[in-house]
Amino acid sequence: MKLSVLMASMAAAVLFTATGAQAADTLAKIAESGKITLAYRESSVPFSYLDGPNKPIGFSVELSNAVVEAVKKKLNKPNLQVSLMAVTSQNRIPLITNGTVDLECGSTTNNSARGKDVAFAVNHFYTGTRLLTKKSSKIKDYADLAKKTVASTTGTTNALVMRKYNTEKNLGMDIVLGKDHADAFLLVESDRAVAFAMDDILLFGLIANSKNPADYEVVGESLQVEPYACMLPKDDPAFKKLVDDTFTSMMKSGEFEKLYTKWFMQPIPPKNVPLNLPMSDQLKENLKAFSDKPAT
Repeated sequence: MKLSVLMASMAAAVLFTATGAQAADTLAKIAESGKITLAYRESSVPFSYLDGPNKPIGFSVELSNAVVEAVKKKLNKPNLQVSLMAVTSQNRIPLITNGTVDLECGSTTNNSARGKDVAFAVNHFYTGTRLLTKKSSKIKDYADLAKKTVASTTGTTNALVMRKYNTEKNLGMDIVLGKDHADAFLLVESDRAVAFAMDDILLFGLIANSKNPADYEVVGESLQVEPYACMLPKDDPAFKKLVDDTFTSMMKSGEFEKLYTKWFMQPIPPKNVPLNLPMSDQLKENLKAFSDKPAT
């Protein structure tokens, strides 16, 4: 056993003895296996999406890659193997908790409920639930959805928010769930739903990459503001520190802002259409605060 692996294993044993519970030690696991497993999303534009078969790209993908470089340096493993795994809104948390995936950087909301099962890095984006609809539908706000079919995505906070809103306002919406964002968008595209309720940035991304972008618009006020953050195993302070240090260093150096400009202000694949979404005030503040505070 290599010295670095032995030391990491000893540290994990100390944690077990001190706390009476097995603590995660992702770095030791990576060192021993010679592999880090990253999760990616297939249709979370511009965070993590496919640009060709098995080729994930995006803002969050680049954040993941920065962590990989930090892990290589920390473990002195320049030839560390990187394994990529596609995940959905439904299975992303179980794959972190069971140790299959080491890091998930996609379009995941950092909230208190999820924080019981996983840890979150420093927040890297802020968004809220709005509505994607066809311009021809004349849908302009949530009240227009009464007695209509509305899509969202399985396993998302947005689906929960819409169900709660539907009950509170007694709108009688029929909420149908797609297995992923592309599937939910297809429900609107094929007129099986009048709107798709999701984080506004993902809706803008889906429109930009649709067959007919001019046919769609995003409407309604944000029902809530939620932070996005990368997910990692719970109770692993060493790995969380490495991930957080990687992101805060990028935020301090200006590298994070350059990355934001690349994916949110400039033309992006596959259609080379820019989203033209300036950085929010919340995110600007977090480039100084480095908060990992969850949504409630």
